[in-house]
Amino acid sequence: MHALQILLLLAFPGLMILGALSDATSFTIPNRISAAVIGAFFLAALCMGMPLSAIGWHVAVGASALVLGMAMFALGWIGGGDAKLFAGAALWLGWPASLNFVLITGLAGGALALLLLNLRRDSVRPFLAGYGWTARLAEPGAAAPYGVAIAVGALFAFPDSPMMALFSGF
Repeated sequence: MHALQILLLLAFPGLMILGALSDATSFTIPNRISAAVIGAFFLAALCMGMPLSAIGWHVAVGASALVLGMAMFALGWIGGGDAKLFAGAALWLGWPASLNFVLITGLAGGALALLLLNLRRDSVRPFLAGYGWTARLAEPGAAAPYGVAIAVGALFAFPDSPMMALFSGF
């Protein structure tokens, strides 16, 4: 059972990295990644013996994050895939680790914006022309792959999550 628990815990960072890479290279986060994040949470929670009341709190945090993500999507700040990945990450992280998640995601988003502004400068952009996805990142006015910032926030907050606390108890 211990090996299965480790495998399920590794699913979260793996899926976050996969979502970030997908967003960075294609400006999309497939629904299957967000669905896998959600499904893996429930499998991990059950295998780790998380009490139903704690699972309920995680669901509440994830639902709140989905509402926040939908608001950010409606305002045009993030894409729909970002909103779903954000909610899936919050589901995994629960309370209070989601506070760190939101803070680090915001900081990482700011750093990402600065990076993209520099990549999109006229003096830098010609060096990235013809390199596929990097050329798309450097395109002025193109979207920002905010899934990268979400993954950074999730990976930083994960060690402080209730799920990791359950694992350390084994």
